[in-house]
Amino acid sequence: MKKIKNIITVLSIALVFSCSKDILDKEPQSGFSAQGFYKTSSDAQAGVYGIYDAVQSTFSLNFSFWGEGRADAVNTNHSGDPLLLQQNTLNKTMNSARWNSLYETISRANYAIKYVPEVFEEGNEFGLQLVGQARALRALSYFYAVRIWGDVPLVLEPYESIDQELFIGKTAKEEVLEQIVADLKFAAQNCRESFGGERDRLLITRGGANGLLTQVYMWQKNYEAAIASAQSVLGNSLYSLVSINDWSKIFTTGFSNESIFEIGYDDTQTNNLRILYAIGSDSHYFPSEGFRASFEEGDLRQDLIYDVTEEEPRKIWKFFGQGFDDESADPSSQNIVMLRLADIMLLKAEAHNKLGQTAQALDLLNTIRSRAGLVEIDEAEAISTYSDVESAILHERSIELSFEGHRWFDLVRTQKAIEVMGPINGLSDEANLVWPLHEDALNRNPNLEQNGFY
Repeated sequence: MKKIKNIITVLSIALVFSCSKDILDKEPQSGFSAQGFYKTSSDAQAGVYGIYDAVQSTFSLNFSFWGEGRADAVNTNHSGDPLLLQQNTLNKTMNSARWNSLYETISRANYAIKYVPEVFEEGNEFGLQLVGQARALRALSYFYAVRIWGDVPLVLEPYESIDQELFIGKTAKEEVLEQIVADLKFAAQNCRESFGGERDRLLITRGGANGLLTQVYMWQKNYEAAIASAQSVLGNSLYSLVSINDWSKIFTTGFSNESIFEIGYDDTQTNNLRILYAIGSDSHYFPSEGFRASFEEGDLRQDLIYDVTEEEPRKIWKFFGQGFDDESADPSSQNIVMLRLADIMLLKAEAHNKLGQTAQALDLLNTIRSRAGLVEIDEAEAISTYSDVESAILHERSIELSFEGHRWFDLVRTQKAIEVMGPINGLSDEANLVWPLHEDALNRNPNLEQNGFY
């Protein structure tokens, strides 16, 4: 594991051409070209590994701020972004309103997408695999951008000349989503089926591209396409559900059979999982009262997720193991699991239900419930307990995928954000579902306009 992660770190240092700032913030430069870097296949591989390095930085903290901070499963005693997100008092100076790290990832991807093909003969399999990974990571970055800010600048070329347009305005989110789908289709066709070992979870494979496609199609409400891409994942022999006895290992040790794509960290390349969840009263987040009360009796996951022995639990130990009791604020070396099989199965269940295919939806839902030690339910029981099958699936996602960065996006995608969060923090306007643009982006780019609510 450390060897792979260290390769990503070391090779990314070679990317002297990569942006250290938001591509939209760069000053004009002359005589600047990546052509001097991309000469060999090793250079091409280093360029792509440099994108993964940027992904490490981008999601270290923000996967939780963006995906959990505005939702109902967490609460906080902290000021700053955690409190602003919880109270729905977002502003243009908050750190989580910055898109710099996403656009740095996009910038590195754009260089690789342009110059990697020049290293190889046309149609070279290794070259196509590298470009596929670059396009998937660009798609991942843009998918977060459109879900967070809505319309965003769509930049598909590296910035290399003063003749290029520096101040790029917003592109409609629908057009950005079309580009995301195109990138992921290319990746699903050209990425490797398998690298072998840990790399199957650390690098984008065809399964990873199809998993991301499933998430994007569900966001677009393209349910037939979501079912097809999800089936490609479910039919892939690389992935299988782990037993409940190994459920915690998905997060604590990583590289499980259930994992599709995870961001690799180690003692050098660390993340903020401990600060987010694990250091008791000093962590950013603890499980909300509503989340704790939402568990069905007998759910075997409950005491694997947080400390149930405390009347007011402060420790989310899902990512560190049951009984974790180290309140040091040191950075964490656990991987962050971005895609796993249970997520895709529940999205597929949701898509089937949307198409009126209730039996298929319940079959997938009950597979996840059974693993957690819960009884299977039929449509009548789903309605009596959760009001409808869709709500039963969404509830299952809230438990199974808790604190992994999905809940806020699930609420927005299913148009339940106002219904759920309104009573908690007064969310009432659909225009408020997106974040404000950070003031730095607005100050540096005269062609950007603040999102209307702000």
